[in-house]
Amino acid sequence: MTQDKSKSGKQTLLERPWFLAVALAGLLGGALLITSFIRATDNTLSLCSTAKNTAASIAEYTATPIQLQSIVHYATSHTVPQQSFEEISISLNVLKERLPCNFLVFGLGRDSLMWASLNPGGNTVFLEEDPEWIEAVLKDAPSLRAHHVQYRTHLSQAGSLLSYYKNEPMCLPANAFPIRYNQKCPLALTSLPDEFYDTEWDLIMVDAPKGYFPLAPGRMAAIFSSAVMARNRKGAGTTHVFLHDVDRKVEKAFANEFLCEKYKTTSAGRLWHFEIPNAANMSDQPGDRFC
Repeated sequence: MTQDKSKSGKQTLLERPWFLAVALAGLLGGALLITSFIRATDNTLSLCSTAKNTAASIAEYTATPIQLQSIVHYATSHTVPQQSFEEISISLNVLKERLPCNFLVFGLGRDSLMWASLNPGGNTVFLEEDPEWIEAVLKDAPSLRAHHVQYRTHLSQAGSLLSYYKNEPMCLPANAFPIRYNQKCPLALTSLPDEFYDTEWDLIMVDAPKGYFPLAPGRMAAIFSSAVMARNRKGAGTTHVFLHDVDRKVEKAFANEFLCEKYKTTSAGRLWHFEIPNAANMSDQPGDRFC
């Protein structure tokens, strides 16, 4: 999430940093109203009384500190999130339906303050592999909740890992959970904070770790572990998984292998959105493969 992207000389309006900063400030401001509308909803009321209560809720609603900080930050900064407006909008549409929710984000970066503010009252947690970057980000946004993560993989191993998992019983979907204790499967994330394993995540954003040079961790384990966690959801509903940088070979290959084309619902730019049911609702799915 911290990698700089080169910019074309011919930018569309939505690609220009100043426009995106203004758009995001408006997006975050709109999130305050969205929250008010959601809290005011009551199916037993008539249309008129609903409108009356909604107006009262908006008047009484108090923005959270992180929302206010986020609006000021993006309105006054030349630094903008790495995802495009269209990509961000896909996740926002799901957040509007699910908030307040448990939102896990792989990566800490220029968009972290935005994600936390778009989930008011919810639990937004960030996982980051670079401790120095965590310190730098939290210096400006100390209210963010971030954990340091160490990965067991390298991007150069992606091909061999994709082949190996099929012959390792503990990597198969029927045996991979709980991943906290799954030392035999190299794709299982076993050294994360307890909160990762003890929380049922409603939304998971995979936009890290780094995956653009051979010794980088790559996103193989993050994608695999997200799929395993989603399949083992105990509560009602599905798990929404968002994967960024799908223009890259490894992200695309692991998404097709573990997140499954049939569960992909929307996409924009370099972002794919998957809605994964738990294993109990996969009537056509054997225990020896994910897709």
